[in-house]
Amino acid sequence: MIDPEPVLKARLRWVQFYAATQNAALTCRRCGISKKTLGKWWSRYQEHGEDGLRSASRRPHKLRERKVTPELEALILKLRRTRKLGPKGLQRELLRLHQLRFSTRTIWKVLHAHGVSVLRPAKRPRHSKRYTRPVPGDRVQIDTCKIGKNLYQFTAIDDCTRMRVLALYSSHTAVDAAHFVHNHLLCGFPFPIQRIQSDRGSEFIGREFQDALRDKCIKFRPNRPRAPHLNGKVERSQKTDRMEFWATIDLKAPREQVEEQLAAWQSFYNGERTHSSLHSKTPNQRFQEVKELVPSPQQVQDAYQPPPKRYVTNNHYGWVFTGKPNA
Repeated sequence: MIDPEPVLKARLRWVQFYAATQNAALTCRRCGISKKTLGKWWSRYQEHGEDGLRSASRRPHKLRERKVTPELEALILKLRRTRKLGPKGLQRELLRLHQLRFSTRTIWKVLHAHGVSVLRPAKRPRHSKRYTRPVPGDRVQIDTCKIGKNLYQFTAIDDCTRMRVLALYSSHTAVDAAHFVHNHLLCGFPFPIQRIQSDRGSEFIGREFQDALRDKCIKFRPNRPRAPHLNGKVERSQKTDRMEFWATIDLKAPREQVEEQLAAWQSFYNGERTHSSLHSKTPNQRFQEVKELVPSPQQVQDAYQPPPKRYVTNNHYGWVFTGKPNA
């Protein structure tokens, strides 16, 4: 550290005045300094002479290695450029794809240092009203989306905890929906399911699906026509799948490999990905908070009241009599 010449001359006058008077109080009053300052420069002057009046370097002896190397900065900028993700999205992608844990503050520093502009926020309704069921399993929203040729994703999300169950099928028929209930839905959630909510797609209006729900004592509550916002949680979660998961997957890979990656994504979504709607908690953390409210399977079965000999159809008049259910 280089001191200006006037500063060095001032320090020299302090120590010379003190050497002549040997009166610390008088020196501090005349020079306008504290006794601690005088003592520091006097001890340095006695030990090193005038060279001791120069400021010593304050650089630490050991420097911590940079957490974000140039290679990691390039990775963050590449993800931002190709995926158009904000700091929270980049944080999740770095953890899921590269096992790197960075705070959003660190990511912001990297983006700011390279002059990356802030993403424009999505337009949202001014008066949005969030709702959630208080008990896990009280309502589970279910839907399907097409991923590629002969590849459909079945998605079920719990209204309370945002916990999800995912599966891939080659088609989306009522038989596939029933298979999803028996082989994925019931064993995928750590709590009994009381109600299923869906749109009026043919895979859910089909008798095979409704029979599967009736056999498992699950109430079926389809939405009214032309109301996708009522299934908003599952619709939004599928948008997240397209943005954060399917954008990174090679659909030409073997089916078994894609299913393994989907299972890993489901585990990450439920156990490590935080949600703003859950106040930055994961679905598993939310479930631990409310698991005492979960009824037992026997209580759910006792409370179930099936509509006798009835199915939901797409005539938009709700429950209608259609004869005996299939065997």
